Amino acid sequence: MIPLNSKLPDVGVTIFTVMSQLANDYQAINLSQGFPDFDAAPDLIERVAEHMRAGKNQYAPMQGVAALRQKIAEKVRNLYQYDYDPDTEITVTSGATEALYAAITTVVHPGDEVIIFEPAYDAYAPVIRLNNGIPVFLQLKPPGYRIDWDEVADNLSERTRLIILNSPHNPTGSILNKSDMAALDSILADTKTLILSDEVYEHIVFDHQTHESIIRYPSLAARSYVVSSFGKTYHTTGWKIGYCLAPATLSKEFQRVHQFLTFSSNTPIQLAYADILDREDLYHGLASFYQDKRDTFLNYMESSRFKPIPCSGTYFQMMQYDAISNLPDIEFVRWMTIEHGVASIPVSVFYHINTDHKVVRFCFAKRVETLERAAEKLCRI
Repeated sequence: MIPLNSKLPDVGVTIFTVMSQLANDYQAINLSQGFPDFDAAPDLIERVAEHMRAGKNQYAPMQGVAALRQKIAEKVRNLYQYDYDPDTEITVTSGATEALYAAITTVVHPGDEVIIFEPAYDAYAPVIRLNNGIPVFLQLKPPGYRIDWDEVADNLSERTRLIILNSPHNPTGSILNKSDMAALDSILADTKTLILSDEVYEHIVFDHQTHESIIRYPSLAARSYVVSSFGKTYHTTGWKIGYCLAPATLSKEFQRVHQFLTFSSNTPIQLAYADILDREDLYHGLASFYQDKRDTFLNYMESSRFKPIPCSGTYFQMMQYDAISNLPDIEFVRWMTIEHGVASIPVSVFYHINTDHKVVRFCFAKRVETLERAAEKLCRI
């Protein structure tokens, strides 16, 4: 055997893979990994098939199908009143995770520092480390999981190359507001620090609140890579198509990396998205659609011993279980899957060191009958 010196020696298979496999092994209801158990709009699926039948099955342009980039630019202009040039400032990617990888790889050099807010999506830190950057972990402040901007300012230095934001936030469901954006703008005003804004849940914001995209703030957009995903919006997570918005100079460097990751993404799917992207009904109603699911799940869980943590966006609901068990959260979710037939995600895995608050994350992007069956089981615990 030829030995390998691992670049990520402490990283194993992700918890999402582990829990989905455990759910399959024990025929448990899978509220762990974040994907719907219902299908996409039939006409979207038909559009993909039509483009395939029409022979649109070869490589797309590296930066994405032109029609889709144009439609993305129009949508962003309508939503956020900001103009991105579809030819030089929009890149279609093979999922949001590829866009995140490309953006981090583009800007992070050995010794550069990157600020991450924990609990954090687990793809950020490994990519920083693969590029010999230094993650700087700051903790969101419960119970609202807010950013302490004074702490950010204290940790900012000439080596801070990038700040990674995620709103609506996975796993907590918190969102950034106008005061957060003002604080961020003030802190970065005289710096060369860039922003990577993960906004894949941009259309899933609850209780009549507004998604405060980085794009709404020109001085912030000018230093930002903004990443979004069609999978979360159109219930097509398995299609793995996302995109990255950035000023031309940033996009040019981004595309240097992107072209050697996937070169281009699925052609007929891009064309199908382009066909339906101006159908506002498919995303304007998304917030109320998922808010109904959140509220339904919470109503079903009302008699349980789980304590819900307020959720303002995404399709994840965090819940404390300290009234049920003292088990560490990783052990608790395994026990709950095997013994009670419902899989979830332990929130400690979203921290770089074991930070166990006895909190688990449930995905409520499921049919009502799935949520009802899961809640029946959870209420018996």
